[in-house]
Amino acid sequence: MRPHGDPIAELLLTVLSQSTNDRNRDVAYLRLRERLPVWEAVMHAPVEEVEEAIRPGGISKVKSARIQAILRAIAEQPRDRSSELSLDWLQTVPVLEAREYLMTLPGVGRKTAACVLLFAYGLREVPVDTHVSRVGGRLGLLDPSASLERQHDEMLALTPPGQELELHVNLLRHGRRTCHARWPACDECALARMCPSRGLFTSAPQPRGSTAKAITAY
Repeated sequence: MRPHGDPIAELLLTVLSQSTNDRNRDVAYLRLRERLPVWEAVMHAPVEEVEEAIRPGGISKVKSARIQAILRAIAEQPRDRSSELSLDWLQTVPVLEAREYLMTLPGVGRKTAACVLLFAYGLREVPVDTHVSRVGGRLGLLDPSASLERQHDEMLALTPPGQELELHVNLLRHGRRTCHARWPACDECALARMCPSRGLFTSAPQPRGSTAKAITAY
């Protein structure tokens, strides 16, 4: 995976990814681009049209309003002479400045800003979502009780320069495929020997309703 160089696309993809899976996010994004091919069209379209286009991504009423608010905020204070709707300048300034700018946009927090900087330009940021936070906490890399802002700083501090994208993707995949939230597959985990949390998940969970059935039978 390489940086794709389109920060606005990454920004809106991250908005669309909230509370849904990758497939639904991608379907919603492609429908939006097919119906409204340029960002200016997305910004100026009736919000109902944007909402209908992204409906497969879920909570489309909220996301459509958020997308348009973000685009308008970018256009109101353009920093690229070539276009009012451009974030290409982000790659030319220090990461801290780019991050702080992105976090002034409506609804954009540290994770979304990190996604834009890492996936669009390969800059030194590591997004910490629920999967990365969970896996990092169980492995002892992150403080599970820390805020997401602090966890981002912790993850960035322990990541070797140039390895940000690979580490994020690997932790994300591990969280989705193996280190599940409710019951991690520790017996199948390649990191089990070095994981300090393995002992917390050694017993197989009971099937739903088995406890109640056992009590009733007794």
